[in-house]
Amino acid sequence: MHPRILEVTERLIARSRPTRERYLQLIRGAAGDGPMRARLQCANFAHGVAGCGSDDKQALRLTNAANVAIVSAYNDLLSAHQPYEHYPERIKQALREIGSVGQFAGGVPAMCDGVTQGEPGMELGIASREVIAMSTAIALSHNLFDAALMLGICDKIVPGLLMGALRFGHLPILFVPGGPMPSGISNKEKAEVRQRYAEGKASREELLESEMKSYHSPGTCTFYGTANTNQLLMEVMGLHLPGASFVNPYTPLRDALTDEAARQVTRLTKANGGFMPLGEIVDEKVLVNSVVALHATGGSTNHTLHIPAIAQAAGIQLTWQDMADLSEVVPTLCHVYPNGKADINHFQAAGGMAFLIRQLLDAGLLHEDVNTIVGHGLRRYTQEPFLDGERLVWREGPLQSLDETILRPVARPFSAEGGLRVMEGNLGRGVMKVSAVATEHQVVEAPARVFHDQQELADAFKAGELERDFVAVVRFQGPRCNGMPELHKMTPFLGVLQDRGFKVALVTDGRMSGASGKIPAAIHVCPEAYDGGPLARVRDGDIVRVDGREGTLLVRVSAEELASRELPAAPLGNDLGCGRELFGFMRQALSSAEKGASAFTQELEGCK
Repeated sequence: MHPRILEVTERLIARSRPTRERYLQLIRGAAGDGPMRARLQCANFAHGVAGCGSDDKQALRLTNAANVAIVSAYNDLLSAHQPYEHYPERIKQALREIGSVGQFAGGVPAMCDGVTQGEPGMELGIASREVIAMSTAIALSHNLFDAALMLGICDKIVPGLLMGALRFGHLPILFVPGGPMPSGISNKEKAEVRQRYAEGKASREELLESEMKSYHSPGTCTFYGTANTNQLLMEVMGLHLPGASFVNPYTPLRDALTDEAARQVTRLTKANGGFMPLGEIVDEKVLVNSVVALHATGGSTNHTLHIPAIAQAAGIQLTWQDMADLSEVVPTLCHVYPNGKADINHFQAAGGMAFLIRQLLDAGLLHEDVNTIVGHGLRRYTQEPFLDGERLVWREGPLQSLDETILRPVARPFSAEGGLRVMEGNLGRGVMKVSAVATEHQVVEAPARVFHDQQELADAFKAGELERDFVAVVRFQGPRCNGMPELHKMTPFLGVLQDRGFKVALVTDGRMSGASGKIPAAIHVCPEAYDGGPLARVRDGDIVRVDGREGTLLVRVSAEELASRELPAAPLGNDLGCGRELFGFMRQALSSAEKGASAFTQELEGCK
């Protein structure tokens, strides 16, 4: 093992020992002996199975049948989740064939960030993760289940499902992916049309045609944003079947993997002798593995929020500093849009997860001695699934990348370090996705232009006010102020200005996207402006330095001058409309970005 990986892991274990031990006590106490349903009162049990067919009812009266909860984020608005419409019945049938039962235990909400970008609904994004976690807990609260399958893919959905599931960590739980849509037009072409539209050089009809050719069928969007990062991390964490993440929907192999997921989760139950609950899988080593994979692939910046929140749900105290220290020694092995021109299907064809995991294991960058849903040891995940006739089999994955413009070995990385940088200075702490930013653009020092929402920046661009070097400071976008929406709407405008030769950068207490692109952007800055963080005191014209190479985030103003400035009032009107008023209580409970922007941090720490 690489000494830095061991160092970070050991200090994480030491820091987390009190809370992790209490978490393990909680789930081990909940596990008990035998099926949960056997301990229910007769009336409770009868209520729980009243909707089942007679064969399923009879199976559930016996103690040797597994009852598997199905928790799904299906809806038609998310192309990635549309295939889940057919999963519950398929899973139930696969379970019946082995003498077990599946019950649809609950649906969780699933919003599409692609639909809500730049709209008021985006301000519900982080709150939706917390609601998903709570919905998952409600689904599993009936104590009828021996195991569970989680059906979710996209941005806040997988983190929310996992956070909720970890509070039922005494159950074997497996995540079931749906796969990416086939490739449409290239991401490079899509980005070019967006940028031409921002400049007024493409019509709305041309833009719509381009977008429809990119997002064109059921399946996950093909760029390497938060959704596909979720899938990659679930596999590296051992919560997917090996090689399951990036198999396209509505294919025989995809269906076979779904059936096998149903069978495999029953093998992990106590009755079948291979008991492996979720809480015993997601430990410090697995979380370090997830961060290593995030860095090695240039994954979504949103996971600097999600991974600490997931860790907290498992009683583990992961910090941005842990993530930054790992980034220094983990090489970048992937170039998938927005970090390159290829999409996730091209990544899969070049060698995919099997090649990536083999490279990281062989280099001592991943812990191999971890629990997974297919047994102990991560080496199994260097295999790929295939159909041998109608039989699902696994074979060793490729030993070499088939396209080193997309996926490289550790010996020839795109960069010697990972894709994320922790930014720190007198403006607070934030993160930058440096893997997507060209070296010559990673350092910008220029006058600030302050905005209170992304529409203000768009209006200034259209008015011709931004034809110069500047650092856009977009504040009052943090979790407690307005729910921390993604600010992806600004990307085309800033991209145009950078292409015109201006030095531009972004500093914000909000989020960009899993598709954060070529503009140097210090995001998730905390303390947020709403809480009186330094961003609130920046004024137009202040010189701001955004240094992605050194990880510094500074305003060239003395501490005395900064402290003497009057704090501006937060903008009004972002707490009403589009249901935002229903989430006021949750916004006030959200922690800082560095603690995962979670409403549950204090509650879980209170369990100490």
